[in-house]
Amino acid sequence: MSQFNFVSDLQNALIMDGETRGPAPRWKKKLEASLNGSVNTTRSVLSVSYNTSFSGVQAPTKTPGKSSEGKTKKPNTTPTKTPGGGDRFIPNRAATNFELAHFLVNKDSGDKSDEENDKATTSNSNSNESNVQASAHKGERQKLISEVAQVPGDSHGGRILCYQNKAPAAPESHTNPLKVVYSIKTPISTKSGSRYIPTTSERILDAPDFINDYYLNLMDWSGDNIVAVALGSCVYLWNAASGNIEQLTEFEEGDYAGSLSWIQEGQILAIGNSTGAVELWDCSKVKRLRVMDGHSARVGSLAWNSFLVSSGSRDGTIIHHDVRSREHKISSLAGHTQEVCGLKWSTDFKYLASGGNDNLVNVWSLASSGVGTASEALHKFNEHQAAVRALAWCPWQPSTLASGGGTADRCIKFWNVNNGSLIKSVDSKSQVCSLLFSRHYKELISAHGFANNQLTIWKYPTMVKQADLTGHTSRVLQMAMSPDGSTVISAGADETLRLWNCFAPDPLAAKKSASVNSKAKQSVFRQSIR
Repeated sequence: MSQFNFVSDLQNALIMDGETRGPAPRWKKKLEASLNGSVNTTRSVLSVSYNTSFSGVQAPTKTPGKSSEGKTKKPNTTPTKTPGGGDRFIPNRAATNFELAHFLVNKDSGDKSDEENDKATTSNSNSNESNVQASAHKGERQKLISEVAQVPGDSHGGRILCYQNKAPAAPESHTNPLKVVYSIKTPISTKSGSRYIPTTSERILDAPDFINDYYLNLMDWSGDNIVAVALGSCVYLWNAASGNIEQLTEFEEGDYAGSLSWIQEGQILAIGNSTGAVELWDCSKVKRLRVMDGHSARVGSLAWNSFLVSSGSRDGTIIHHDVRSREHKISSLAGHTQEVCGLKWSTDFKYLASGGNDNLVNVWSLASSGVGTASEALHKFNEHQAAVRALAWCPWQPSTLASGGGTADRCIKFWNVNNGSLIKSVDSKSQVCSLLFSRHYKELISAHGFANNQLTIWKYPTMVKQADLTGHTSRVLQMAMSPDGSTVISAGADETLRLWNCFAPDPLAAKKSASVNSKAKQSVFRQSIR
């Protein structure tokens, strides 16, 4: 029998998966103590066998005879806060379960070793029944450890280290002072891609006896920063730089000014009056230079082109006046059947646009001689359903014309005068009295009547509304732009003039497109002056 006992002991020694007899190593005792301490169970509940392949834990490689107890160990103290205000993460050891972390880290390696053992077991046809029982016993042991440690089924998303504790809840009476900052709705003007536009007037001037007539043009702003405005039978000059006001002229009883227009360079002002005459005034000397007749009714619109001034009248005609010549009348255009209430030369002075009470917009091309225009209109646009007084030429696209209709139309239309096509039409919902293109931005401003009596700024060419400038209590009849292109002055039927700083250039913009010069380009007619 002794030989059989010897053979049995030899087989048990060769079996690696079985339980090892003899005293347990020191590291296994520590592991058992930590597991029992974390799950708070007794040794009778959980019997841990000392297997070298348990949960993938490897035995220490140090020599068993040597011990490190003699060495003094320094206490591992983790600072609660990084000195100097660093930004590295410090684990919170008090809130970290190291036993669970150790199990999760070694779980994958343990699963892999199990698979390798299973494959080796199935491939080895000579493995005995004891090996199979040992593997099954090991699987049950790991399952028991997981249940006792309360490890969730899906532990891949679990946190191994805790870097901070949860912030304590604020008291019920606490109010965050920054709540308003982060909860307030951002206005459209401050969003990315938009600019800030003041919606209130910068200054208000009284304009008593300002005539409430849609067909007249009673205000203009010169290149020398002087605003001319007709109030009743008088014409006044307001210096925007100094604020000085000066009366230029006063008409006889019953007569009045129907239109005002400054020359591009200098202080020469053209005044069209109710008798059908055009007067030229030198405002620096407060002196009338000449009177040019030709119309049989009041002159409601004027437009300069160097030494040539074009006048539109209620008699439906347009006359070109050469202010240098004694015989000032160059030509007369009969393209309208009713009053001409809008006249504008293009920025390159190649086209003249005219709008009338007959709902027509006519475009006249420059004459072959270089003076005046052709006798026949190049284009006739009849898509408007009301009188057309508001006209504006695009400064960066000289062939693009904008026109606005009256109460029955309410539309802003854009035309390509090269081919005579309609580019775009927008319903503004109210009477369009005046139009201006910005010199600093690709935007358009329009003046309106009932019901809001507002100025509206549009993004061009999308015609997305940017802002509404409100303040007038009656329709806005007239607009003019300052020489630097930053300020717009509006004249309303409520007898007030309002200044709007709506096109001020952004000083912080690093890159800006080249702005159009504040003064109009030099006319081709100037080449003939000697």
